[in-house]
Parts: sequence; structure tokens; C-alpha cells
Amino acid sequence: MKDIWIVGAAALTGLLAIGIRLILSAMDRDSGEKGSSGCSQADAAAAQTIGNKEIQSDRVEFMRTVAGTMAVLADGIGNRNTGKLCAQLTVDTILDSYEPYHVLHNPEYFFKTAFNEANSRIQKTIGDRRGGASTGVVFLDRTFLHYALAGDIRIAILRHGELIPLSRGQTMDVLAAEAWREGKIARQEALWSMEEKRIWNYVGMDGFHELEICEQPVRLKDGDTVLMASRGIFEEVPWGELEDVLMSDAPLQEVAERVVHAAERKPSQEKDNGSVVLIRARVETI
Repeated sequence: MKDIWIVGAAALTGLLAIGIRLILSAMDRDSGEKGSSGCSQADAAAAQTIGNKEIQSDRVEFMRTVAGTMAVLADGIGNRNTGKLCAQLTVDTILDSYEPYHVLHNPEYFFKTAFNEANSRIQKTIGDRRGGASTGVVFLDRTFLHYALAGDIRIAILRHGELIPLSRGQTMDVLAAEAWREGKIARQEALWSMEEKRIWNYVGMDGFHELEICEQPVRLKDGDTVLMASRGIFEEVPWGELEDVLMSDAPLQEVAERVVHAAERKPSQEKDNGSVVLIRARVETI
């Protein structure tokens, strides 16, 4: 569970790792399947760790239709079960919106409408409670990768042995850097803000802001591995180490579990929930 208003929680004496095998199966033209469903056994995997928290508030689900494969990672925010509820509401809303599509002509428009619907649904459900979810979505059709996020989810692509970051995240340090580049604040103000990692936007908040959406779709190459991760992974595992783990020739599910184990081995006493999603692109060349 992650709470952005109070940093820290009572640490558990042990770590609980949860590996989730998400086997994606092909669909016919008129149907889609949500949950442990989607591409093929070799093409997608996910694994999770609860970190030092009492509740696992991350939710990960996949869906494949004839339009393509979509994965959603929601990192719940809020006290006790509120974060878990918000994460599940977000995942359900986005994938329920995606399920009817046979072709997704405008992923960017879809992201905006689905995220806004999830935001409204959370607010109606939790009422006066504070809660929400940092959320990332990746969509792979036959040629391109599209993504969107609200909050602090990292998205990257492994290509030819190099892990290339795609997303920036919606945290105060990123906002300060952008404001400095645009001349809105002085350099010293930006530097003072660089240590501030609080998120300034997430699904479920009052005044929900614009999403971070990929400026240009990423043209996929056969064998590309798309990564999506929450804080319990990318705050614990250095980028170079993550890159080394992902370069393994092991089955994709085993690679995902190795990423989780790498996070669990770190000595931090304030480990957040962590989830990693891996999707290996299969691109047919004509």
C-alpha cells in the first residue's frame, strides 16, 4: 500500500513476494478476455512484491482482442483497503472500455476518455475518503507501442540490449524541470525541487490533470521487450541492474520474477509495493 500523504509505515519482519503468471490466450474477433489473459505464454509476464507494506495495493491485468494487447498497472493510493479498491476500479474501468474494440484507431483519445471515466468512478465510490491510483497503460497493436500514465509509473523498452526509458512520470521533480526549461521558474528553484518525488497527478484526485501520453507511437521491432513498473521496483533496482536482468534468455515469467527478487534483496526498510510487467513484441515482417 502506498500513501502519498504520510511517508513510511510499520515494516514487516519478512518480505512476501508474489509472482503472478499471466498467460495470454488468443481471442476470436467478437470477444475479449480480461484478467490472466492476452498474448501467448512466451509474450507476457508479470510479478509482484508486497515490499514492507501490510497490503498489496498494486493491480496488474492484461487483455488481448483483435485490436491488440493492452496491459494496465495501477498502484493504489490510500489508507488500508482504499488504495487496493481504487487500483482495482481503475484497472476494471480501463479494460472494460477497451474490450469492445476491434480496431483502436485513436489510442490517445481512448486513454483520455478511459482515464477520466476511471477518475470519476473512483470519486463516486470512495466519497470523502482520500484515495486513487498511479496508473500506467501500454497498448501494442501489430506495429506500434502506445502508452499513457497518470502518477509515477515507469515505462521503457529493451532493444538490442539497451533499456530505453519512455515515460517521465508526474512527480514534482519532473514538473520543476519542465517549468525551468520553459522559463517559468529560476534554476535554483528547480534545483531545490529536484529532491521532491511526490506525485502531483493521479487517477481519483480532485482536479485530475492531463495524462502523460507518448508524443509519438513507438514502432516496434521483433523481440522488443516492453517494461512497465511501479515504485517498489524502479526505486529499488538501479537502471543498469534492471537492464542486465532483462537481457537474460530465460523465459519471460522467470525474468519478471528475477526483477522482483532483485528488488527484495535491497536493504531498504521502506520498500513500497512493486509490480513489473513485461511484454515481448512479435512483429511480422512482410
